Amino acid sequence: MTVKRTDRDGVAILMIDNPPVNALSCRTGVVDGIAGALRACASDAAVVAIVLCGSGRCFSAGADIADFGDDPRSDVAPVRALMALLDDIGKPVVAAMHGMAFGGGLELALACHARVCADSTQLALPEVTLGLLPGAGGTQRLPRLAGPEAALDIMLSGRRMSATEALRLGIIDRVSDGDLLTAATALGREIAGQPAPLPRVRDRSIAGSLDVAAARSAAAKRRGLGDAPRLIVECVEAALGLPFDEGLAFEHGAFDRLMVSEAARGLRHAFLAERKAPSVPGLPVPRPAGRWSTAAVVGAGTMGTGIATVLLEAGFRVSLVDSSAEALSRASATVERAIGLAVEKGRCTAAEAAARSERLRCVADLDAAAGADLFIEAAFEDLEVKRRIFERIDRIAGPDAMLATNTSTLDVDRIADATGRPESVIGLHFFSPAPVMKLLEVIRGPRTAPQVVADALALARRIGKTGVVSGVCDGFIGNRIFEEYLRQAYFLLEEGALPAQIDGAMERWGFAMGPLRVMDLAGQDIGWNIRKRRAVEQPDRPYSRIPDLLCERGRFGQKTGAGYYLYPPGSRRGEPDPEIDAMIVQHSATLGIARRDIADEEIVERCLFAMVNEGARILEEGIAARPLDIDVVYLNGYGFPRFRGGPMFHADRLGLPTVLDRIGTFARGYQGWAWEPSPLLARLAGDGAGFATLNG
Repeated sequence: MTVKRTDRDGVAILMIDNPPVNALSCRTGVVDGIAGALRACASDAAVVAIVLCGSGRCFSAGADIADFGDDPRSDVAPVRALMALLDDIGKPVVAAMHGMAFGGGLELALACHARVCADSTQLALPEVTLGLLPGAGGTQRLPRLAGPEAALDIMLSGRRMSATEALRLGIIDRVSDGDLLTAATALGREIAGQPAPLPRVRDRSIAGSLDVAAARSAAAKRRGLGDAPRLIVECVEAALGLPFDEGLAFEHGAFDRLMVSEAARGLRHAFLAERKAPSVPGLPVPRPAGRWSTAAVVGAGTMGTGIATVLLEAGFRVSLVDSSAEALSRASATVERAIGLAVEKGRCTAAEAAARSERLRCVADLDAAAGADLFIEAAFEDLEVKRRIFERIDRIAGPDAMLATNTSTLDVDRIADATGRPESVIGLHFFSPAPVMKLLEVIRGPRTAPQVVADALALARRIGKTGVVSGVCDGFIGNRIFEEYLRQAYFLLEEGALPAQIDGAMERWGFAMGPLRVMDLAGQDIGWNIRKRRAVEQPDRPYSRIPDLLCERGRFGQKTGAGYYLYPPGSRRGEPDPEIDAMIVQHSATLGIARRDIADEEIVERCLFAMVNEGARILEEGIAARPLDIDVVYLNGYGFPRFRGGPMFHADRLGLPTVLDRIGTFARGYQGWAWEPSPLLARLAGDGAGFATLNG
């Protein structure tokens, strides 16, 4: 049973029971179950009012995204029929909301005759983040309750509201700080005792007007979400200018168009992939989160300081370890600034800020951190340095401690060899800046215990990160693919492109930053050190000399004020530098290359298909278990445009035969050796299949 009914003195209480978040699933019969229960109550002479509520931790988190496919009208038809039933039912229906009332869940409540919230309830219409709009009457009902300006802000931002704000805006009728169902049943009886007709939201007039020009401007700023922001504005305009049923028909048509748009498909894939990535088959249940309370972060540089900040926010007591007093002093000041900023932005109270400060210890001796539940090494990217640190950690850590390295490229298994417990060693690759970036690559060594992997994924959730499991290879999932992306960017520079064109092409395609700007931000010296190591280890995979020429001039990016671009004081975007453009042109001449005009389309294809081809190799080798894991890494760690779904998903949308054909074309061009197609890519393309068939 997806809906459970109980009765209280003439009031039927219908409880949606579809754990964990009471999704309004058409596929599993939840929506039809609600409709059937409502009809039964409507025909029951003993029932004077109806209360809709949710079981467990929330009212409803909205529609089940897995229901959405290629036929929007049939996919959402039961939901629309349910809303029409609520409009026509002859008895008052009160929504009693607790926990979350999101998306279709909130739209369900808006179609009821009244709404009551527990004081801790959060409400939202986040459809825009999926490239959609509220498609079950939300764009027509919300303006009738909150006014067009407030309704538009709520729908364009997708932000969460508190029950108090919802009451102030007129979206709900009451906030209950006592028993929610008692308050809802009382309101139901109250409405039942009033003269007809029942108070329907659809019958309300809209108070206030809309500054259409400002609304369209606000929508235009919501980039990367397809046509959804613009159509949300048009739906609110329809609510203002058309009768309810005509406005509703306009909303339904707009929703149906968005459902089959490429942007919405990509955003839905991203949403579902991020929820599936931490679910790794075959892992045991993680140990209770309460067992993790103390952490030691070894290395007080930028990354170590950021990791310490993240752990403090999650409630850990943190020992930040570094032999340099200067580094510790700088790190302590940085953490305190971050804590102060959190208070300023309302993300924590002054009392919590004080508690975070109290939980941090800066120590020069690793022995002072003995007994920590979690050790995270965040030292310089040098294998021997890390091995020496792990030898010391092994001596002082308790038997159940997790020993983690933050390496971005090095062999976790060789680091684990420095300990007597390789089963406890794991990679936790944070991305910079650690307090901001959502991705956490969980590097599973060949001897890492499954329990430790499960615990690491649970830790990722606790600290607000999206954990993705990777096997061990040079660069893991993200940086190994990024190397091929950069390789093509550098070859394009040699052939005829300039930095601003390459970055501009990738940014116009949707990347947050182009590849050369990324390296200026990360620090050109980091890549330089990696290339020196790989030139010895992989001499058969040559690199362009251009980034090395840049480093030899001391141009390490933003931190030195110059990289591919010039960074005047206060500038983070950078300005093209004629000196570097001339250096690149001269290097092409040195190589005997006649520079040519390169179209933006070729830049995008070469950079993207190099990523896809390497991603396929990573799947072949088992470094990534599923294509969706690669997509999640790139969406959360590398600025890949979310509305395109990730590199592997986007390749499927293009068609793998198309991708393979273009790779063949590039293989006949400059540095064609880099374009040997992955056997997996060739097989899938030949079979007419896509990467999605490997997602399980």
